[in-house]
Formats: sequence, structure tokens, C-alpha cells
Amino acid sequence: MTTESIRHHDTDVLILGSGGAGLFGALHAHRANPDLRITIAVKGLLGKCGCTRMVQGGYNVALNPKDSIERHFMDTIEGGKWLNHQELAWKLCNVAVERIIELENELGCFFDRNPDGTLHQKAFAGQTFDRTVHKGSLTGIEIINRLSEQVWARGIERLEEHRAVALIPSKDGSRIAGVLLIDMRDGGFRLVRAKAVLLATGGGPSMYRYHTPSGDKTCDGMAMALHAGLTLRDMELVQFHPTGLVAGNDTRITGTIIEEGLRGAGGHVLDGDGERFMHKYDPRGERATRDIVSRGMYEEMRKGKTGPNGGLYITMRHLDPVMVRREFKGMVDRCRDVGFDLVSGLVEVTPTAHYMMGGVVFETDTSTALTGLFAAGEDTGGIHGANRLGGNGVANSTVFGGVAGDSMAAWIAAEKPGLAEPDQAAVDAAVTRCLTPFGRKGGDLNGLRERMLDLMWDDVGIIRDRDGLTRALAALDDLSAELEATGVAEASRVFNLTWHDWLNLQSQLLVSKAIATAALAREDSRGAHYRADFPETGPLETSANTLVRMVDGRLVLSTAPVAFTRVRPGETLIRDAVAAE
Repeated sequence: MTTESIRHHDTDVLILGSGGAGLFGALHAHRANPDLRITIAVKGLLGKCGCTRMVQGGYNVALNPKDSIERHFMDTIEGGKWLNHQELAWKLCNVAVERIIELENELGCFFDRNPDGTLHQKAFAGQTFDRTVHKGSLTGIEIINRLSEQVWARGIERLEEHRAVALIPSKDGSRIAGVLLIDMRDGGFRLVRAKAVLLATGGGPSMYRYHTPSGDKTCDGMAMALHAGLTLRDMELVQFHPTGLVAGNDTRITGTIIEEGLRGAGGHVLDGDGERFMHKYDPRGERATRDIVSRGMYEEMRKGKTGPNGGLYITMRHLDPVMVRREFKGMVDRCRDVGFDLVSGLVEVTPTAHYMMGGVVFETDTSTALTGLFAAGEDTGGIHGANRLGGNGVANSTVFGGVAGDSMAAWIAAEKPGLAEPDQAAVDAAVTRCLTPFGRKGGDLNGLRERMLDLMWDDVGIIRDRDGLTRALAALDDLSAELEATGVAEASRVFNLTWHDWLNLQSQLLVSKAIATAALAREDSRGAHYRADFPETGPLETSANTLVRMVDGRLVLSTAPVAFTRVRPGETLIRDAVAAE
């Protein structure tokens, strides 16, 4: 048994993460049973961290009488290249209608409206109908601010600046017992026992040179799931958003998004010579899906047709400047802050790692293979298939976060579980793993991170092949070994950010290996996964999902056929002639 002093905390429901999924989970669990003791543990500060707050574009939902849930569903399936879990996608499209009403009428969100009072829905690339509800280009801030207010008003417990490091099973292995966390403020460990746990830490492909997620996102949830023996599906499917700002190497704003709605509104993507090129890659041009636009841009960048910082350009100067300033005020301001004129000039951009379609295998009620553990948001896989449509991300988080809250409360009421005795060996192993760098000679963690960023961008990025993926897996093993041998020079654990950088890299490297392992196994090109040595998409009818899990410290890969439970390739659910126009 470890000699480390561990504080203890007991609760009914423990929620890891305070993005859209985590906060909706808390609110729905509280609504289902106000007597439940609910605790939210978050790596940063509630309402101030995570990726939902950073959402710009909006929220996909079929509200217009000429649109339909079936049409939204088919856009999601076809955009996902038929790798989606169809029951999860169907639930997303159905419950999104209920959830957007809840956001406005119960939680107090204000979204943009048309002159007749209906919700304004803008165009997003890859969709056959304009269905994206938004608040200017700062939709995420509106949603998170209102959700945070509601959580604070309900007296839900918060463990802020607490990072989760291990999912702890019960002593008999039958269920989850709780979660081991580190209080970042003093470096101490805290074991939280809970009847039900929601994994909603968010994904965030921050292991790539250019990436959009907030700095606290390092795939901790997926890494913990692997260590707990859970299966991750379709980890090779990493989405690159076409338009991330390029503002120089010394600013974190490089890689952050210039939103999808700009292309939806008619924005043009230009090469370094100021010429459009996307119609060479897809007849939809700039309004093709994110994977196609990102790949086209990457090809042009490899040809050397770039701007001064190695990127390409987006421009709105051919459009009505009043409309651009009104509809995209947040984007105009962001570009101006770093010296670009979005309204009448050129803004340098690059494809940027944005979202992970893969994640923990889970059911439509958000339960997982570990009894008592539920999951929602970007920690999970299956909803989006091979390519997420812009606007389906925040819908996913809020839809399934709410489902998780309802499911956890119902499961506790039905099963009446007590607090389980934790597996002390699992606690000891997690503490030992976290304390590894102390007592060892300090090293260059930043240099190690830079090498990870470059190898993932170059070899496991937008365009892949067997040689690059094999090279990347060997390099990731070397980086992991180097990290294990690298210490943290500062002995104090109080707000020791170097220690947390070390822990971040541990998570990022493990999940990077899962991505590369799955990418090597998928020998066709599908959505966000493009193999230069297998450029064609295999037969859709025999589509399969990749599955990765950890066995005896090593990643093991298998596959499972896609279940076409609602529609098969070549079929459609769209029956309305008006909707099909």
C-alpha cells in the first residue's frame, strides 16, 4: 500500500469535466433527483476552461418545416462515410430538437433570430440544409455561461483545479468505485468514491503541431479509459478544421479556428498566389466537408503555394462588408487582434487538428462496459463516423450530457448501489505512476513535446501512409521511454506546472499511439482518415470500425462490422420530395 496521504470525498454522482456534456449531466441528474449529491471535478475553473466555451459556429438542429430529422440524420451518416453508430446518430438528431428548446426556454440562452422571431439558422459546409443555430460567432460562450449559472444556482459541489488521473474499479472488479484526482493547488491526491461517474473530460487532439483545443485538453479521459481496460473505437479518425489562424510560431492563437460559417457564407480559400483552388478537389468548392477542404489545402501547402508563414488564405472581401461585420463580429475582432482584416483583406490560415471522432465505446443511454461509468461528449466515439459535421459537436455534448444525467439518476434509483470499496492496488499503481518524475533528473519536456507535435503532424496527420505510420509508432515508443526517464526538477508539488506538463505528455503519447495504431490498421481512405497508399474508399457494405484496448500494457487492435440498423449504403430515409430538393 502506498505511503502517500490521500484525502477522501464521497458523493452520489461524480462528473469529470465542465463542458457542455459535464454541465448538462449535472443539471439533468439534479433535475431527476434533487436529493442526489453531485460533484463536478474539473482540471481548470468551472465555466472558464474546456472546448465547449470555444465553440464559434453553432448548433445543428432540424427546426425549419422544410428540413427534417431524417435529412439531418442522412447528412450526418453520409458525412461520416457510413462508419457512424446509427442509433447514436439518430438519437443526436432527434434529441437536438428538444435540447435547443431547453437551452432557450429553461436555461436562458439567447440565440440569433430572424425578423419574424424564428431562430436564425446559417449554412455550414457539408450539409444540405441551413440548420445551424448560433449566437453570432460566439455560440459556445453563450451556452457555457448560462449552464454555469444554472449549476452555481443549484449548489452542486465543485472540485476545481482537480485533474483526474485514474478510474478506480471496485475491489471485486464488478464496477467503478471512484476516481483518483490530483488537487493541482497543493499537489495532494484525492480519492472520490461515487455510485456513478460521468466521463466528460473532452478529447482534444492537442498532440498535433497546429491544433484548436484549449491548453488544458490533453486526452486525459481517453488515456484513463485505456488504463481501465475500456475499448476505444475509430481512434484513427481525427478531424482537421480547414481554417486555423496562422499568426506566427510564438503565439498560442496560431491554430485557433476561423469558423466554418465563413465558408458557408461564401468565403473563398486562396493559395499563396491569391487563386482559388478547391474546385479542383470537390465540385462544392469551399463548402465541401472539412476533411476534403483540409486535404486540398494541405496538398497546396505541400506544393509550396503558401503565404509568408507557410499557410494559405481565407477572404471575405468579395462579400457585403456590412453582412460580414454583423454576422461574424467575433471573427472580425479576433483577426484584427492579430493584424488581419477579415472584411476586406486576406487572413492566413492552415488546417488545424480540431476534433476526435473516435473515443470510448458507449451505448445510447451513455453507459459503458464498466458498470457505473457513463460517458458523453468528445470522450466517446461512434456518433460522427469518419467526419463530424460542423455544428454537430456542441449538439453531441449537450444531447448526450443530458442523456447521461437522466441515465445516472435512473440507474442509481433502480440499482440502489452503495459506495463500493476501491481496489487499493489500482490506487497504489496510479499514485506511483503519477509520482514517477520526482526524484529523477530534470529534462527538456518542451523539446520532447515539440518532437511529438512535429511527428504527429508529419506522419499521423492529414495524409498518411504505412511508412510514416510505422515510423511514428517507433518514435512514439522512444518518446514514451524518454518521458519515463525524464524527471521534474522542482520537488514541490504545489501548482507544479512542470509536473502537470509531464502528466499531460503521458496522456498525449498514449492516445497518439492509439491513433497511429488504428490508422495503420485501416487500409482504405475514409473521411478524415486518408491513406496515400490506399487512396480509395473500400466497399461501404463491408465497413468496419477499429477497436483499440490495452492488454498487459500494450495496445491491441481488432475490428467489428458496422451495424446498419436504420439505413444501408445506397438507401436514404428522406422521403419528402420538398426536403430532398
